[in-house]
Amino acid sequence: MKEIGLVYGSDTGMTEEITSAIVDKWDLCNIKVIDVSEVKKEDFNKYDILILGLSTWYDGDLQSEWENYYDEFKTIDFTNKTVALFGLGDQYGYGEYFIDGVGILAEVILKNNGKITGYWPTKGYNFEESKALFNDDFFYGLALDEDNQPELTEERISNWLSILIDEFSIKLNL
Repeated sequence: MKEIGLVYGSDTGMTEEITSAIVDKWDLCNIKVIDVSEVKKEDFNKYDILILGLSTWYDGDLQSEWENYYDEFKTIDFTNKTVALFGLGDQYGYGEYFIDGVGILAEVILKNNGKITGYWPTKGYNFEESKALFNDDFFYGLALDEDNQPELTEERISNWLSILIDEFSIKLNL
């Protein structure tokens, strides 16, 4: 059974909870979970399929451990890698920076020859701006707002995983 690498960073534990929810709902293959504070560049080379998760802090900042790792992250070659992203943010309190961390990572992945999958619709969110926008209708990845819409999280995760199953199945040879 193939493995997917899931790298996440969590300051308050919320992104860690979302990571656990994703792993609990996923039964397609094994997911190797790695906290970004412990990740090595070689870990990214082990997987053709990656899921990256983080929250956005303050005025569009990366989660602290992702911020610490960002210089090395920018040197990773994502050629032949498919990457899905999920991010947590506060669309009302920080509406001008909603899930910016997803966009910051997506920019590096694309620049370094990676393929992003798991685009998520912007419908149902109320924010001003976001670096995570692929276009007006989609984010680069799953957007979660545990501050204002926690009741939608479980359904959003399930729907997003359905998208990923379809898109990853070709690479996983299911």
